[in-house]
Amino acid sequence: MDRRIDALDVLRGVAILGTLGTNIWIFTDPAGPLAPLSFTGDPGVVETFLRFLSNGKFLGLLTLLFGVGLELQYRSAARRGVPWPGRYLWRAALLLAEGALHFLLVFEFDVLMGYAVTSMIVAYLIGRSDRVVTAWMAGAGTLLVALVGLATLALLAAPPGGTAAVAYPEGWLDQVRLRLGNLLVFRAELIFIVPLGIVLFLLGARLLRAGVFEERGARLRGRLMAAGLGLGVPLNLVTSFSGPAWFMVDRYLLAPLVALGLLALVTSIAHGMKGAPGVVRRGLSGVGRTALSCYVFQNVAASVLCYGWGLGLATRFDGLRPWWVPVAWGGICVLFMALSSLWLRRFERGPLELAWQWAYQAPFGTRAAVKR
Repeated sequence: MDRRIDALDVLRGVAILGTLGTNIWIFTDPAGPLAPLSFTGDPGVVETFLRFLSNGKFLGLLTLLFGVGLELQYRSAARRGVPWPGRYLWRAALLLAEGALHFLLVFEFDVLMGYAVTSMIVAYLIGRSDRVVTAWMAGAGTLLVALVGLATLALLAAPPGGTAAVAYPEGWLDQVRLRLGNLLVFRAELIFIVPLGIVLFLLGARLLRAGVFEERGARLRGRLMAAGLGLGVPLNLVTSFSGPAWFMVDRYLLAPLVALGLLALVTSIAHGMKGAPGVVRRGLSGVGRTALSCYVFQNVAASVLCYGWGLGLATRFDGLRPWWVPVAWGGICVLFMALSSLWLRRFERGPLELAWQWAYQAPFGTRAAVKR
């Protein structure tokens, strides 16, 4: 049991840092979060390959792990005889508020709001019969494929060149105003995130029940690696180099397939490790145990590094793309692996997790324990 929990911490750490691997290309672009919305430009072979390594894959992995977490909370409530979903809906509402603040103050493409909406739906499906769960997965999956197909056809039919990217505002308040003024545009990704989330949340719960994180799940992990890495990676590589019109297929259909292979691969590696955890494993586990804090604060750190109201490196180092971008990502990853490990020497949860736990328990007259 301890090994399984440790594997989950490592997986969360990989997913959080991998998500930054996608977002860092947005932060370091002088056009900022406006760049992906233009669907123009040719980043070159090297940058395209580097983007391929992370785009959508760790979003898919993180989404699967949210489903695993939801299943574990359902089991906990069942053991304690607590009504379900009950207080979990308040937990989801807090996540929605957290995501809204993150979107407004930090980053346009926050995923927490989508996870909150998805969890409110899936909370009523966890524990239902296999038939009901399968029907919902099939329905959400069909909707996702239809939406991605329509969006891809629209992009293929669009005139060459698309919409030119414009400069991102230099000032922080101007960025906040831009997010508010373009709320529907920046939150349009929820159309894809919610059906994708329903499928992957429920799939994550099923994989947990099937023992994918346990020793008995070795054969299942082998099959997932064959499908995700053996089939998904080559197909994903093709769509990555097929032009911006295939972005939706690349990110929302093939990348989640690769994520299944990554989940199996990282879990198998964690099971194969013997002895005391090394510095890398401790760092990844630390990030995994403080996932919410690291997700938010790594985006804050990237903003400070890249935007005009901070160090402005996105503009200063634009001539060094794509080479400086992986260096920036690696530096932020090392920083948060170290910070999370140091923080956990004194506290059981991350800083945002502590505040979040207090907010979760406050309406019910209980106090969050802060262990030192």
